[in-house]
Amino acid sequence: MTTSPPSARLAIRHVTGFVYDGLAESSYNEARMTPLTSERQNVLEATLHIRPVASQLTYLDYFGTIVTAFDLHEPHGQLEVTAVATVEVFATPRVVPSVAYAELRDSRLRDEFAEYLAPTPRTSLPKEFHEELAGQRLSPDTGELVAQVSSYVRDRVAYVTGSTHVQTTAHESWVQRTGVCQDLSHVTISFLRGLGIPARYVSGYVHPISDATVGETVEGQSHAWIEYFAGEWVGVDPTNGNDIGLSHVVVAKGRDYGDVPPLKGIYHGAPSRALGVRVEITKLR
Repeated sequence: MTTSPPSARLAIRHVTGFVYDGLAESSYNEARMTPLTSERQNVLEATLHIRPVASQLTYLDYFGTIVTAFDLHEPHGQLEVTAVATVEVFATPRVVPSVAYAELRDSRLRDEFAEYLAPTPRTSLPKEFHEELAGQRLSPDTGELVAQVSSYVRDRVAYVTGSTHVQTTAHESWVQRTGVCQDLSHVTISFLRGLGIPARYVSGYVHPISDATVGETVEGQSHAWIEYFAGEWVGVDPTNGNDIGLSHVVVAKGRDYGDVPPLKGIYHGAPSRALGVRVEITKLR
């Protein structure tokens, strides 16, 4: 019987940006593309390359995400941001929730995690959809209940690349019954919050090949999943139906996608379009 290795070392290269139909005279930007160091992952190296070259200011936002702010004051026809990182990811034991589902109704907990219990424009679902879920036989165990909700969403929202965009809401995805990882995460968060379970949105990367060859560079994926609180924060991947493991690298956390976009900003100049996103991941160990 094979067992998972205790850790994996991944090299990540993420390229994104904007192309302008003419010139942007100036732009003011924020990048959330630097992985976080935590108990389950150690960032060995992380750099951000910006073209045109710009001075960088780095800080932690309200949700603990690393933000790199920069602005450009010379005309430019393209903005390209490349994040390069090497991350050691550790295998962690499966977390057994230490707070029972009934205890989550405690007013002190609800006050402490109010922002992760309140609906947002991206995670709001009409009352009738929540009533439909409530009609299912739901487990009184927090962990089992979250797994039920994750499966419930995955069975009803088909993963279809290109069927939605970054502005798509949970309601829109649920009605059309298609989406991508962002949408399945938003819908799952909506149902969990409706059940009184604090839930937050997580963005990062996932290595698509569990048994990848060391040294092989593959096309990776920007990915989204969720964490729920049950005594501590526990990660779950609604899209793939599994726990968070050695293939997942965390970059940012928040209430929904609006808190964690990899690159956002404002500019003055010609219309723009996305440069596209390229993610390459190399397993180093």
